[in-house]
Amino acid sequence: MLQSVNNTSQYSNGQKWILFILRVAIGWHLLFEGISKLYTPDWSAASFLEMSGWLFGGIFRWMASQPSLLAVVDFLNIWGLILIGLALMIGFQSRIASIAGMVLLGLFYLAHPPFVGMDFGVPTEGNYLVVNKSLIEIFALGVLVFFRADAVWGLDYFFNIFRGKKQPVESSDLKPEDSQEPSIQVTPYVSRRELIKSFATVPFIAAFAFAILHKKRWESWEEKNLIDAVTSASAKTFDFASMRDLKGQIPKTKINNVEISRLIMGGNLLSGWAHSRDLIYVSQLVKSYHHKDKIFATLLMAEKCGINTLLTNPIMCTMINEYWKRGIGKIQFISDCVGLGYTDKGAYDLGYEEGLMKNIKRAISYGAISCYIQGETTDYYNENNKLELIGKALDYIRSQSILTGLGAHRIESIKACVEFGLKPDFWMKTLHHHKYWSAGHPIWHDNMYCFNPEETIAYMKTLKEPWIAFKTLAAGAIHPKDGFRYAFENGADFICAGMYDFQMVKDANYVLDILNSDLKRERQWRA
Repeated sequence: MLQSVNNTSQYSNGQKWILFILRVAIGWHLLFEGISKLYTPDWSAASFLEMSGWLFGGIFRWMASQPSLLAVVDFLNIWGLILIGLALMIGFQSRIASIAGMVLLGLFYLAHPPFVGMDFGVPTEGNYLVVNKSLIEIFALGVLVFFRADAVWGLDYFFNIFRGKKQPVESSDLKPEDSQEPSIQVTPYVSRRELIKSFATVPFIAAFAFAILHKKRWESWEEKNLIDAVTSASAKTFDFASMRDLKGQIPKTKINNVEISRLIMGGNLLSGWAHSRDLIYVSQLVKSYHHKDKIFATLLMAEKCGINTLLTNPIMCTMINEYWKRGIGKIQFISDCVGLGYTDKGAYDLGYEEGLMKNIKRAISYGAISCYIQGETTDYYNENNKLELIGKALDYIRSQSILTGLGAHRIESIKACVEFGLKPDFWMKTLHHHKYWSAGHPIWHDNMYCFNPEETIAYMKTLKEPWIAFKTLAAGAIHPKDGFRYAFENGADFICAGMYDFQMVKDANYVLDILNSDLKRERQWRA
C-alpha cells in the first residue's frame, strides 16, 4: 500500500482540500492582480506610493520620485504578483511563494494601513478598520507556510512522489532506545489516485485562462477607458494615469512676497456651486461627486500639475486644514469673503460684523494666505454706498500681514473703488467674451459674469496691481483653450478656474501652451 509521501498525512481528506483550495484561491487573486497591471497601459505604482502615509510614507514617496527606482518597483510589483500567484496556483515552491507573498502584501499594508484618518486615496469596495484584505491574506499565507500546504496536491506533491521524498517520523513515534536521528520512510510505489491528485490544479488553471479570455472578450468600452487601475493586491486608488500627459509645471510668480501659480484652482465646484443654469440637478450631482476623498485627490492632482493655490470660501477651511494635517499636500488658499446672504428675492446685507468680518476672521484663523472681498459683495456695497466698509475690511486684512484683494463682477465697481482710493494687493475681476450662445439671451439667468468685456480690458490695463481673472470660461460655456487665451492676451496676470480632476491635466497643458506661445498681449505683466 502507498505510504505517506509528505508530512500532511495526519490531516483528513477534508483538511487537505481546505488547504489546497485556500492556496489556489490566493494564487488566483494575486495572479490576476499581476496580469491586470501587466495589460493596463502605462500602469505604475507611482500614485499609490505618492499618497502613502504613516511611518514609512516618506520612503514610499521618495521611491515614487525616483524614475529609475520607480521602474524597478513597477517591474517587481507586476512580476512579483504574477510569479507568486502562479506558483501558488500550481503548487510549485509554494512555501517560498507564500513567504514572498506575505512580504509583498506586507508592503502594501504598510503603504496604506487602514487606520483612522489614514484612508485617503484608497477607496475600496468595503470599509476597513485596522484589518483589510491585505492583512487577512498575509495571515492566510502564514497558514499555508506553517501547515505545509506546499505538500498538498500540486507540482511539489508530484515531484515529492517521484523523488521518493524521505519524511521524518513524528517525534511521538520515537522510542527511547531509538537513535536521536529521525527514522525515514520511503514511498515504495505510487497509486493512480495519488498521481491524479498531483494534477488537481490543472482544472483551476484552465478555469483561470477561460475567465481571463471571457473577461477580455466582454470587456465594455467603459471598463477599458474609465475604470480606475488596480494599484495593489487589495485596493483601488484614484486614477492618476493622465499625469503622464502633463507637459510641465504651471509657472509661478509673486504678488508681494507670496508665490502664486499662474493658474489658480477655483473652489466653487468643490463646494457645490455649479452655476448649472436650467439644469436643476447638477448642483446636487456636483456635491455628490465631490466627497471628501475626491476633493483631496483633486487638490493633490492640482499640486502635481504645479498649481499651488486654491481660491475658495471660508466654508472649505476645515477641509483644507485636514488636507494639510494628514500630510496629503500643501496647497495654499485665498479666501473670498462675502458679506451677503441670499434668498429667492435676491441678496441682502448680513451686516458688517456678522457677515463680512466674520468670514474674514474665520479664513485668517484657518491659514489663508489672502482674503479678498467677494465680487458680488463689492458690487452690492458700491450700489448701496458702503465702500467705506470695504476700506475698513481691507485695513484689517492688511493688519494681519496677508495679501488683500478686491473683487467685482461689474467694472463699474472696480472704477468706484479706485476713485474711492482703495488699493488692494490684487484685483479679482471677471473676464470672458460673449461668443457663446446663451450670452445672447436678453435676460440674465446665471449665464453671464463679465457684462462688458471690452470696457473691462481697457480699464484694467490702466491699473498697476496684479489682476486675477475669474469666470474666464463663463462657468463652463467656453472651451478652456479659448477662454484661457482670451484672458491672458487681454491682460490677466493669473487665471482662476474651477476644474474637475479629470480636466486638470488638459487645462494645465492649455495654460502651458498659451504661455509658451506668442501672446498678443498689450497690458504689461503686473506680477
